[in-house]
Amino acid sequence: MRILSILSLLLPMTLSAQVTGTEEPPAGPCGGPEYHQFDFWLGDWSVTSGGEPAGTNNVHSILGGCAIQENWEGAGEGGIRGTSYNIFDRATGHWHQTWVDSGGTLLQLDGGLDGGAMVLSGERPSRETGGTVRHRISWTPGEDDSVRQLWEASQDGGRTWSVLFDGHYVRAGEP
Repeated sequence: MRILSILSLLLPMTLSAQVTGTEEPPAGPCGGPEYHQFDFWLGDWSVTSGGEPAGTNNVHSILGGCAIQENWEGAGEGGIRGTSYNIFDRATGHWHQTWVDSGGTLLQLDGGLDGGAMVLSGERPSRETGGTVRHRISWTPGEDDSVRQLWEASQDGGRTWSVLFDGHYVRAGEP
């Protein structure tokens, strides 16, 4: 009997909440638009460079939309495999990428949207010269749902740049 009286008190409140509850649930901690600026890169991709197969890439949202994980598989025997984690850093207001690969490379980049492209850059020691190399990678969405990834490096503090990789991403299974 006591349970019935408690239910009779709660039932009207529950029904009232269902009828008048038109508010959308609050977004998670990473629901803001800045966390989705790089979403154009999400998907399964076939990648070419110079018209030749370069590899495949699976890029997906993880951790409730708070981060993006990339899984790269280079084409051909001995192709480089790598993973990156990408996140909008609320504290700095910038995007950050940490890349690691099967060649032992660690690359850490920071940046953000620039003219419709995601542009991230960072410095790391040069294996060849012992100095510092500045890396800049841009991802530009195409009107045809493709993405261009341009990876450049500078050994003179950004005065001149050389192209390390110019990749064309198309969704896997598309021509």
